[in-house]
Amino acid sequence: MNKSVFIAAALALALAGCGDSGKQAAADAKAAADKATAAAKDAADKTAAAAKDAADKAKETAGQAAQATKDAAGDAMKSGGEAMKSGGEAMKSSGEAMKSSGDAMKSDAAKK
Repeated sequence: MNKSVFIAAALALALAGCGDSGKQAAADAKAAADKATAAAKDAADKTAAAAKDAADKAKETAGQAAQATKDAAGDAMKSGGEAMKSGGEAMKSSGEAMKSSGDAMKSDAAKK
């Protein structure tokens, strides 16, 4: 019976020792998981910030491109209007020249 008590005491000490190291292992695993979670959150925050910066820059660039397109279209319309005005003036001059030519032909015909 004394042997049984010693064996039971030895088993209890062994289990108690395992229990302590098991608790320590669980605490170590929780600490490692907490560190991994914090690192993942930090990486996600940095990725989100980089994506926001990229989106802001893309929006700014798109706005600049749209303004440049608008300015170019305005300049093209202005140039087109000026060309039409010049064309109208040229047609008017041609009409006046033709009228003068027609008057000259009439006066030549009247002389003959």
